[in-house]
Amino acid sequence: MIDWLYKQFPSYQFLGSKAYKPTLENTHKIFDIIGNPEKELKFIHVAGSNGKGSVCSLLSSALTESGLKVGLFTSPHILEFQERIRVNGVCIQEENVNSFIKNIRETELDFSPSFFEITFGMALDYFRKQECDICVIETGLGGRLDATNVITPLLSVITTISLEHTNILGETLVEIAFEKAGIIKPNVRVVLGAIHPSIHHVFEKKAQENTSEIIWSKNTEPSSLEESFIADYQKENFKTALSAINELNKGSFTVSADHIKNGIENLNKNTGYSGRLQILDQNPLTIFDVSHNADGIQTTFDAMKSIQKGNLHIIYGTSSDKDLKLILPKFPVEASYYITEFSNPRSAKIEDLKTAFELINLKSTLYYSNAMEALKAARSNSDKNDTILVIGSFFLLSDIF
Repeated sequence: MIDWLYKQFPSYQFLGSKAYKPTLENTHKIFDIIGNPEKELKFIHVAGSNGKGSVCSLLSSALTESGLKVGLFTSPHILEFQERIRVNGVCIQEENVNSFIKNIRETELDFSPSFFEITFGMALDYFRKQECDICVIETGLGGRLDATNVITPLLSVITTISLEHTNILGETLVEIAFEKAGIIKPNVRVVLGAIHPSIHHVFEKKAQENTSEIIWSKNTEPSSLEESFIADYQKENFKTALSAINELNKGSFTVSADHIKNGIENLNKNTGYSGRLQILDQNPLTIFDVSHNADGIQTTFDAMKSIQKGNLHIIYGTSSDKDLKLILPKFPVEASYYITEFSNPRSAKIEDLKTAFELINLKSTLYYSNAMEALKAARSNSDKNDTILVIGSFFLLSDIF
């Protein structure tokens, strides 16, 4: 059934921007067909260029620890489709997926929804059936015209803004910020994370138009729990999540410091959170990270300065739509590189990666058509005191996992 879903409806995971449908009309039609679950559920809506998945997971985990039934919708998945839809950390069961798809297949649609639109409908239908107390929803692309933007949340959250998907969202930070700001709803408070001052005005204007109060995460009281994270950008994501929790606690929620602490400790169990400076092995130190755009990769390498031991071996693969001219200057010169394709059709091809990498002066660069071959070579060329970093894409990690 899931294979049918991929084949029947265009998927960004496989097709990239060709699958993107910049309209909310299809989502409204899907929700009309399944009985408008968006009108019966409570939401937190999270957008941003980097960190939105982490913030969603931190929020979901803390809320779970507070005793609530929490729906979590994120994308993409790493291993299995069901990872996108969870309740208190437990993935939607295959029979629930098949049942929803069967209903859609039996409905004679007079429109052509995308894979993401169908999947979001499936998520909310499932969350309603599970009687979730609160649902944490991560946007797909952008915000203003993202399929998830049909919901009216209790709270909106926007993490960071950087150049990403410029062929869809715009070529400047201001244009991209405008798209992300589109999730701000009338009279709904919005938490803003580590957003560059040069684009504050975009969010301030949108908030003013909607009579929406802005809460800046930078004004949140420091917490000793920040020390649970090793990287500055992780601490920023935590501060954004903490700001959101503080706002929720002003309403009908009661999320204590212990709930937050337990939420951090049980992050993977409660949400499936993985692939962000995730340590997989110690000898050599092997780290997986899903950073994929220039700003995200820069923050990962900044964090690696305090984590790395010995020589650094970097396995890198990326999607073909990424701007390598922006990304590659972020890479450290003093490292050994293992450049690879991954199995997803969107993978950048070796010949294109080689052309890009030959333009920069790196210490050592080898090329592989298979991610596992690249990992095997990195392990062979490193000793137990070195560091291996696998970075560049969810799809790369999916192949290795």
